[in-house]
Amino acid sequence: MATTNQTKRSARSAPSTARSGNSNAVTATKTARSTDKDAPLKEDIRLLGRLLGEVVREQEGDEVFDVVETIRQTAVRFRRESDAKAGAELDKLLKKLTRDQTNSVVRAFSYFSHLANIAEDQHHNRRRRAHLLAGSAPQPGSVAYALSRLDDTGVSGAQVRSFLKDALVSPVLTAHPTEVQRKSILDAEHEIARLVAERDSPLTPKELRHNTELLRARIATLWQTRMLRYTKLTVADEIENALSYYRITFLRELPALYDDIEGEIDSQFPSRTKSRAIAELPPYLQMGSWIGGDRDGNPNVNAGTMQHALKRQSTTIFDYYLEEVHTLGAELSISTLMVDASPELLALAAASPDHSDHRADEPYRRALIGVYARLAATARALGVVNILRQEVGAAAPYGAPQECVAELDVLVASLQANHGAVLVKPRLAGLKRAVEIFGFHLATLDMRQSSDIHERVLAELFAKAQVESDYAGLAEERKVALLLSELSKPRLLYSPYLEYADETNSELTILRTAREIRRRYGERAIRNYIISHTETLSDLLEVLLLQKETGLLHIEGNQLKELELMVIPLFETIPDLRCASDIMRGWLTLPQVKPLIAKQGKLQEVMLGYSDSNKDGGFLTSNWELYKAENQLVELFNEAGVKLRLFHGRGGTVGRGGGPSYQAILAQPPGTVNGQIRLTEQGEIIASKFSNPEIGRRNLELLVAATLEASLMPQATDAKETRKLAEYERVMEELSERAYRAYRNLVYETPGFTDYFFAATPIAEIAQLNIGSRPASRKATQRIEDLRAIPWGFSWGQCRLLFPGWYGFGSAVSGWLADAGNAKETARRLATLRGMCKEWPFFAALLSNMDMVLSKTDLAVASRYAGLVADRKLRNAIFGRIADEHERTSAMLSTITGSKERLVANPLLARSIKNRFAYLDPLNHLQVELIKRYRTTIAAGRAPEERVQRGIHLTINGVAAGLRNTG
Repeated sequence: MATTNQTKRSARSAPSTARSGNSNAVTATKTARSTDKDAPLKEDIRLLGRLLGEVVREQEGDEVFDVVETIRQTAVRFRRESDAKAGAELDKLLKKLTRDQTNSVVRAFSYFSHLANIAEDQHHNRRRRAHLLAGSAPQPGSVAYALSRLDDTGVSGAQVRSFLKDALVSPVLTAHPTEVQRKSILDAEHEIARLVAERDSPLTPKELRHNTELLRARIATLWQTRMLRYTKLTVADEIENALSYYRITFLRELPALYDDIEGEIDSQFPSRTKSRAIAELPPYLQMGSWIGGDRDGNPNVNAGTMQHALKRQSTTIFDYYLEEVHTLGAELSISTLMVDASPELLALAAASPDHSDHRADEPYRRALIGVYARLAATARALGVVNILRQEVGAAAPYGAPQECVAELDVLVASLQANHGAVLVKPRLAGLKRAVEIFGFHLATLDMRQSSDIHERVLAELFAKAQVESDYAGLAEERKVALLLSELSKPRLLYSPYLEYADETNSELTILRTAREIRRRYGERAIRNYIISHTETLSDLLEVLLLQKETGLLHIEGNQLKELELMVIPLFETIPDLRCASDIMRGWLTLPQVKPLIAKQGKLQEVMLGYSDSNKDGGFLTSNWELYKAENQLVELFNEAGVKLRLFHGRGGTVGRGGGPSYQAILAQPPGTVNGQIRLTEQGEIIASKFSNPEIGRRNLELLVAATLEASLMPQATDAKETRKLAEYERVMEELSERAYRAYRNLVYETPGFTDYFFAATPIAEIAQLNIGSRPASRKATQRIEDLRAIPWGFSWGQCRLLFPGWYGFGSAVSGWLADAGNAKETARRLATLRGMCKEWPFFAALLSNMDMVLSKTDLAVASRYAGLVADRKLRNAIFGRIADEHERTSAMLSTITGSKERLVANPLLARSIKNRFAYLDPLNHLQVELIKRYRTTIAAGRAPEERVQRGIHLTINGVAAGLRNTG
């Protein structure tokens, strides 16, 4: 979408000068880059916009193209020049659109946001490569930077290596009811990203023209591909979507990252002998998944989906192994006529089903043919079908991934001993490391269910066994006593001769299936059981008893010996977070539980929920209660001599714990990381982080680097720093209480707020989208308490308020300052806040995230959504309070940071957001108009037009793409 219609029309016959073969263009480009590091980004966006415009003209005709271009120019003028007249023109233009034109305009602006995302991702890669080529100092977030900092503070290479032997860093992919992208769209965009990256390489004029033609073709494919799903997304669909990121990024980039990290350690600590010690470390960076195992609020997840998830995961990893072994066999054409091979390698070759005379002197190929045959046999045994290449002959399947690793180790050792060390790294080392990381299961599948379901199941088991007729009605102390008593008995409550409710049968079948999956795919396939809504000690003991009932808890006599699935409480709401340490104290001190924790390596995981705590108590209080809960848990676990692993249930938005992962990990309280961390990756955040392999590797590296720094960097312990931190924490406690009251008063205590929310946001329309297998609400009500936190945050993002990421902060800070009593005390309090911003990572990260959210907030756009509220008095009252709080929050943030502008510390993001707004404005304006039409039709008792519904859903997709971290 070019700057003028004439430019657009002439562009079809004029070649692009962006990174072209023309020497003058190259010179001009180099000059521009020397003064503007973002010039290549602008070139890419212009190119992609021009090609999109050409596609729109070709596909939709001149009239639609002219409408789109006029709207674009007017929106840009309105946004960038604050031209009020342009705003009125834009509003008039949008209201005049026909229904068909509306959908075409929405698609054009939505796809522009998608293409701009691709260009920005490529620019991030470009800038990082330029930094590396310049030989500059390592950047924060890189492992090299982390190791350098550790070295400077006296941490040794031996300490780093020892640390990694016991560490676990695990990003966990989760299904997400606001993930709006179809896999077909993601695949097309992946190819566009590849072609954009290709333009950074030297290309001849002919190659450049070919690249441009392919880009136009891929954008045309994008335009002709349905953006929306017409059927409800299933769990199986969600599994396939997640697996696409393994093929794009994880399968190759994760093993390669291990290699990079090993190299950085050897480089930073050269005094140590370079040995294979690092390569022999257990995999400290592992993938996890909830997709297919997370039952909380999702009736579509059951034993069958768990089995399907593992089968598809296994198929994905075996496809990769078999392809890599086949390719490796072609590469390792080493002959014993030229070089020796180890006796172990020769024995492995002799055991191969390949007896061809043509390869009699090629033991590596024969050995790999044997490895291939064993992998194929293993895959078939695990239910994999359609193996592309038939193996040469029959072979026994592997009993475990370690057996495959051992055979690959034979090849590695033989090469290293016989002048072939240089042949290990290109493919063999990565394959071996992949088997160590992914095993035969690919990713650990977590199980999750709500505590009230467990209670109902056990209530029926107790009643049918005539042990207790009203388990649910018991007081907590009696529940605990009954559960402990039952755990000590060898007999089961369940009887195969009795009939049980479908829910009970389903839950028990799921646990029995988990046991079977562990036997088939290995212990790492499923090893965690997460309990949503953990509110009491009995909630944990109930899952112990259910595991006993299904053979997952091993007992000798009346003693509990070993637990197959770690029982992990999830503390979500503000009251739950405040009770977390008391509940865990009870758990850690139970004599029956202590041997189970000892068998877990004296380690216990606790999950913290960011989304529900925010919806419950607001942004500031959620962050503070999470911080306090972590500190209390660290103290408790240290007393008990048990290692704590925190699982952070972070979402995409700041209001759901989102924001940069590196800063978030470094901002954790001291002692809370300690080499053990898991965190969720959700929805479109997965796409933004991992749909590009280079960016994916960078994001994985950030997690390792941050974990190293947070765990091993020495902490200041002098008395002055301790007193200062105590003062900061005291201030945060008071601010949190004030923010909590402000947030709760508006959201839960103001009459009509729920009506306002359902009218002024597209929550009802979001619930109708086929964008997730999980319902938007836990119950069929219009209570905010029952609404899932994800669509709650997503809805506020769509109307550009991003309310959950800032509300309450302004009232808290301004009220605290106002209550100082005198000017001197006010100045002292302000100085304290500024000191917190500069010296306390927790507070600095909190303000940085809020700064980003406020930069994306637009009250003018949000006011249009407020216009959807029919009750004028209610509309003015609620929106007025929100607008006042926004003004207070912005003012207080500026007062603390000293900067009136948003994102001063991140000018690239600031420019990106500013440029995007011009393309988001039409989408938001059209969304409001379409929602008006839709709701008016519904209110009149008529069936809404399908095109109107589709238009609303297209705008939701476009706004989500433009904001990127909306869910």
